[in-house]
Amino acid sequence: MPEVTPIPLAQLTTLRTGGAPARMIDAATADELVHALRSVWSEAEPWLVLGGGSNLFIGDEPFDGTVVRVRTQGIERMPSPRPGFARLRVQAGHEWDALVAHAVGEGLAGIEAMSGIPGTVGAAPVQNIGAYGQELVQTLVEVELIDESTGDVSVVPAAELGLGFRTSALKHHYGSEPARRAVILSVTLELAEVGHSERPIAGEQLRSALGLQRGEAVSVAWIRDHVIATRRGKGMVLDDEDPDTYSAGSFFQNAIVSASFARTLPAECPRWPVTPDLDPVLVIPLAAFDGYVPLRPSVESDVKVSAAWLIEHSGVRKGFKLPRSRAALSSKHALALTNRGSATAGELAELARFIQGRVQSEFGLILQPEPILVNVEL
Repeated sequence: MPEVTPIPLAQLTTLRTGGAPARMIDAATADELVHALRSVWSEAEPWLVLGGGSNLFIGDEPFDGTVVRVRTQGIERMPSPRPGFARLRVQAGHEWDALVAHAVGEGLAGIEAMSGIPGTVGAAPVQNIGAYGQELVQTLVEVELIDESTGDVSVVPAAELGLGFRTSALKHHYGSEPARRAVILSVTLELAEVGHSERPIAGEQLRSALGLQRGEAVSVAWIRDHVIATRRGKGMVLDDEDPDTYSAGSFFQNAIVSASFARTLPAECPRWPVTPDLDPVLVIPLAAFDGYVPLRPSVESDVKVSAAWLIEHSGVRKGFKLPRSRAALSSKHALALTNRGSATAGELAELARFIQGRVQSEFGLILQPEPILVNVEL
């Protein structure tokens, strides 16, 4: 088990906050990762698994526990039971964008709109990452994971992970514990074999983001290139020359609200319907069945509303910062809180609370943080 000299977490996270841990372990293989986690859990000490550090907001105090860095690599292509598809099994420490580049190079479709997202593959299901209408849940088959409670390794189908909008049963939500405490060892995706030819894009959100007309045909490589360019224009591609990228990406989630609440928001606020379950299972006990099947009640779908629009229209503009603070909103994207130069976690938290208060005051909605918060509170 390769124990290494602890590195301050501010050097390993994209928000550039966090003190040094008491202990640090680098796991380069799945066996090393399993051994390290079982050892840490047996000692009942605080622990943190670190991949790319792009979805973490960590407090300034030293971390009194062990950080296990997941550095496993590898992509294995496997056949799919579905004609026209292929499966990729990917180690948890593999860089997410490197996986997307590999898939696009192989002519595989399903994750190309998620190009440029920082972080590692093992973190992707925890967050159910997504962009421009694509979400991991659409292609995820299963994960191999190790449970903290037992130390057992198992393969879990995607359907058992509680995947939802930027969430899963594995995610540490702000103020609550995950439904299942486990660490992902590998991820298996099923992607369409489309090759390198041009084809029409079905998703309206992706077409809109890339300026495509309905029926206009492009290749997966074209989509990847243009998504990265779009993200770069928003400061959402890691670049040491651009301080707008010293962030955790979107700090606040787009809010999912009821249709009735959405109607209280200004009509100009961008919104997208969240597809309801149109085919719920109706069970009628045989002894009670009288030949009549009741009509299904009409269900009004929930609505996803733009957190960026709410922030800007609450009076907090791009580039905003509080007096004497080294934390600021990105100058390119109202959802990203950025570290403009040695900002403390306290300064970033203060800015986040201010934004939450402004949006709540103007629109009656409390925005929820998207990153995982460690030793810091809003």
